[in-house]
Amino acid sequence: MGWARIATVYKYWDNPGCARLPAEGRIPAHVSFGPVRIAPATVLAPMSGITDTVFRRFIRGLGGCGLMMTEFTSADGVLRDRRVVGRYLQFYPDEHPISAQLFGSDPAVLAEAARICQDLGFDLVDLNLGCPAKKVVKCNGGSGLLRDLPAIGRIFRAVRDAVTIPFTVKFRAGWSEQEIVCVELARMAEDCGLAAVALHARTREQGYSGHARWEWIAAVKAAVGIPVIGNGDIRRPEDAAAMVAQTGCDAVMIGRTAASNPWIFRQIEQFSAAGSYSEPAEADRYRMIRTYFEMLIEEEMPGAIGKMKQFVSWFTHGVANGSGLRKAVYEARSECEVLERVMVFFEGRALAGAPGAAPTVSALLS
Repeated sequence: MGWARIATVYKYWDNPGCARLPAEGRIPAHVSFGPVRIAPATVLAPMSGITDTVFRRFIRGLGGCGLMMTEFTSADGVLRDRRVVGRYLQFYPDEHPISAQLFGSDPAVLAEAARICQDLGFDLVDLNLGCPAKKVVKCNGGSGLLRDLPAIGRIFRAVRDAVTIPFTVKFRAGWSEQEIVCVELARMAEDCGLAAVALHARTREQGYSGHARWEWIAAVKAAVGIPVIGNGDIRRPEDAAAMVAQTGCDAVMIGRTAASNPWIFRQIEQFSAAGSYSEPAEADRYRMIRTYFEMLIEEEMPGAIGKMKQFVSWFTHGVANGSGLRKAVYEARSECEVLERVMVFFEGRALAGAPGAAPTVSALLS
């Protein structure tokens, strides 16, 4: 297809030279999805098991993220079990603007679930057409719907008629390289009154492997007048700027990188403003790990110790002897023991005079 060559994929982590970008490659200061203003034009992607209220507030506290999204949530579950609402759709006032993401295949069920999200106070509601997980796809949810555009159209119309808040959609380019539907789907979303579209520039068959094809984002942007959010392979601020420069997208969405580098949104904001950004020191990583773990404990989050062990493998990226910290955390038997081992690890490095080590707790609190 001719439109598949609109942009040349040029990512910083492949080609460091692309750090020198034209002004139009800077992330927009803001974008509006209907009446909702997103500033800056950056979005935390919905991620199962990750973007709960604790993680979202944690990211918000670090700065630079314009829009939060919940974990993707079953519309059927919202209607059948109110515990689903408490677990997946809980949020706090400091999380605004925030979008609830739903998945499912029944237009009536999705419409009613969207109404519930609106009543809960969400600023936007989003439809997931991107999840590649087999358990979701086999129920014709997530990216499973990409082979049935008429069904997607029925969902679009039902949800749009059910709510007054902005309605958006996140989708993949298609089921496979031979079944690319992103342009047609985006046009249909615009025709049905959706406020914005977000494209993860991979196919369902790709999962999370291979490279995101940013040229598909450029094709969608060229095809519609509503805002387009680009998603896929943004690992550093330079990548976000390169995506905007090459595709013309109105906002960028960050997923897995946010878990390993929670400062990514603040760094993007710094890079857009000044062309440079700060890297976290070990003291910043210590504060970050402690803050997140303390928030999990204070929230009494179910499975908090599991989340601590899950996140420590990401959060210790760049920490000297991080493997030692990970081992200590994995062997802990309670949330408080995890937190204690983190403190002992970093204070031990500080007392030993390790280069760049974080200060002790007493120094941090002084």
